[in-house]
Amino acid sequence: MERVPQEADAAGARGAAAGRARRFVAGGGALVVVVALLAYWLGSGGGSGEEAAPGPSATPTPGATLTVPDVFKRVGPSVVVVQAGKSLGTGVIAAEDGTILTAYHVVQGTSDKGAPDKGASGKGAEDVTVTFADGTRTKAVVASSNPKLDVATLKPAKLPEIVVPATLGGAATVGAPVVAIGNPLGLTYSVSTGVVSGLNRSADRTAKEGGLNGLIQFDASANPGSSGGPLLDARGLVIGIVVSIADPGGDEAFAGIAFAVPIGAALGGGEGDGPPGDGPQI
Repeated sequence: MERVPQEADAAGARGAAAGRARRFVAGGGALVVVVALLAYWLGSGGGSGEEAAPGPSATPTPGATLTVPDVFKRVGPSVVVVQAGKSLGTGVIAAEDGTILTAYHVVQGTSDKGAPDKGASGKGAEDVTVTFADGTRTKAVVASSNPKLDVATLKPAKLPEIVVPATLGGAATVGAPVVAIGNPLGLTYSVSTGVVSGLNRSADRTAKEGGLNGLIQFDASANPGSSGGPLLDARGLVIGIVVSIADPGGDEAFAGIAFAVPIGAALGGGEGDGPPGDGPQI
């Protein structure tokens, strides 16, 4: 019977092939190890006796930093137009209940709780009106005020369907980018950018009002109507309330320097002190 030897030969052939396969696999594994060692040796400079140059690494950037359009998209819904008689200004929603933070001189003709305050002019301001970003227009009363710091809070009679309070807080740093949102010259929801150009500045007012101290100096554009608007950092945090500009020409035109009350002071913190930064309220 010749088939038995043939089967034996076939089995032997299969065994030999398997042996070659095992040797090939083993040899391949050795080759991988050799290539890896060679790459490591070359990469470490072993071939030339020099150390390998470090590879470039990306500079980390704060994940919370926003572009200017993103800052406006985030905070724009929190900004309101404030009208008190002929006085036009800006405000920012500071709490979930719709409380608005603004500059006192914008609404200074109306005392706390909306009672007329005739002041030096002998005339009381008309009712305060605020217009929210969604177009909701309503009356408001002055809930609290601090003339010394030129800040006030307003309580609107009606709220928009969706209330979007801004996030308050954050420290100002010289050279840091800032964004100002306001209604300069009646041009509602205008955005300007710049940097913090100084800290602890002072701005003169009338003798009765007294000067403002501890202000943030910045160079983002501001004009009459900007007062009470938020000064924002690159994360969209309100770091100050805009109150005045430098006006060397006496024409209330922006000369490249504006001032804001730090948000900490506006919320009841200290005033600070500093060198002159003369300018009118806007």
